[in-house]
Amino acid sequence: KRYAAVLVACGGVIMAQVVCSLLADGPSDTALLPILRWIVAQRDGNATVRCEWADLRELRPAPRSLSERILKAVEFYSCDVLFVHRDAEKQSSATRYAEIAQAIDIAKTSGFDVPHICVVPVRMQEAWLLFSEQAIRTAAGNPNGTVRLSLPHLSKVEDIPDPKTVLYALLCAASELQRRRLKKFNPGRRARQVPEHIADFSPLRALPAFQRLEADVAQMNSGL
Repeated sequence: KRYAAVLVACGGVIMAQVVCSLLADGPSDTALLPILRWIVAQRDGNATVRCEWADLRELRPAPRSLSERILKAVEFYSCDVLFVHRDAEKQSSATRYAEIAQAIDIAKTSGFDVPHICVVPVRMQEAWLLFSEQAIRTAAGNPNGTVRLSLPHLSKVEDIPDPKTVLYALLCAASELQRRRLKKFNPGRRARQVPEHIADFSPLRALPAFQRLEADVAQMNSGL
């Protein structure tokens, strides 16, 4: 088996539970958790899926290299599979995959043996949150808003140089708040809430980076 599934009782029915941890750069990347949970659940419909962020911010001394962070993530957040996230940003996705692979190889010399999956959205993970107008309105606290939102075409989101700025602007517009109240509006916090209001992430299958992530999860699941 590629990862261990734990059996839990759920309403009198025995179900498998898959525990996933996400190693990412910071709190904003926790927006990936609902997406990862959805992908794993799609591939293993008989399992319950729990995903959590491996928050290493309070560790002292703080792990610096990616390989050190990988080791600390599985030490403090026991899991069946570790998702390692890096935004491509100005680098190619191939470069980011190679960086993660190198860090994994180094971690293995110190005993790392947890199945892992790379998560590499093109440019930034916020690009994956730009397809649901209703989720953006709801996360902005104004689900019944009527202001026009100009969402980019899904096929073009990976070409946007700064999807975070685009998402933040959409959230501010969707809030329909006036200048004084808008100053207190926190688009970063609201952005993390966007995927919580999306039940179906299948539209993202139009994106090559998402396709690769799903394929990697499917490959791992095939060992169950």
